[in-house]
Amino acid sequence: MNKKAVPTAAAVRELAILTGAVAIIAAAVYFFLVPSHASVSSISGLGIVLANFVPLPLSAITMILNVVLLVIGFLTCGREFGAKTVYTSILLPLYLAVFEHIFPDFTSLTNSSELDVICYILVVSIGLSILFNMNASSGGLDIVAKIMNKYLHIELGKAMSISGMCVALSSALIYDKKAVVLSVLGTYFNGIVLDHFIFGQNLKRRVCIITKYEEEVRQFILHELHSGATFYEATGAYNMQKHREIITIVDKSEYQKLMNYIIKKDPEAFVTVYTVSDMRYRPKVRSF
Repeated sequence: MNKKAVPTAAAVRELAILTGAVAIIAAAVYFFLVPSHASVSSISGLGIVLANFVPLPLSAITMILNVVLLVIGFLTCGREFGAKTVYTSILLPLYLAVFEHIFPDFTSLTNSSELDVICYILVVSIGLSILFNMNASSGGLDIVAKIMNKYLHIELGKAMSISGMCVALSSALIYDKKAVVLSVLGTYFNGIVLDHFIFGQNLKRRVCIITKYEEEVRQFILHELHSGATFYEATGAYNMQKHREIITIVDKSEYQKLMNYIIKKDPEAFVTVYTVSDMRYRPKVRSF
């Protein structure tokens, strides 16, 4: 019984997180993007533009666009889109429909299109980062980007930027120059903020240390930080003297502890630090 209950509880928790993340995205679209009259890179942004030409509410247009893109995605890219993308793609317009019913003719919380775009970028990035970190997405332009990547051999990041800018520029069909500029700038800064939310929280630091107290530093890394370390032989170019360099990868809190220890133990230690955003393997206790 317990063995079956664990995955069920985990699945319910994952579903709840996905549902909450989509709610955040839908709220950002309805309460900030729509009043701003901008078309920041999203399928909802394109829906806002099309709503001026098609006699349908935004929720219905977004649902149609997502369903069409999902069908095209399954036909062109196979099963990689999975149940999560189907769920979030359908849930987003449902949330928009609820907001349209509860808050009809909603105008703006800030009474400023610039502030609306800024608020949208911040709020939607939170929701999207939750989805991406759970190996899910909100569908829409993600599907377009993957199709461009597969058939046009364009990198995913560039494909997202191209599709996003196309949506942003579409605002020129209905809005003035100010709205177009806001859409383009919003698309650009949305990518920057989203990168921060997704990768900024997981950044590691690669610390390279040359010190005369190498054994003490090694013990501190292994037993106080509970991290791994690797020794490399380094030769100084000035006097050709050989040293052993300690290399370790730590997170933000571990980095602060390590630097405080090194400054106290050996103020003359030579330390270089690199930012690491992706790791394939990290030894937990033993070093090579």
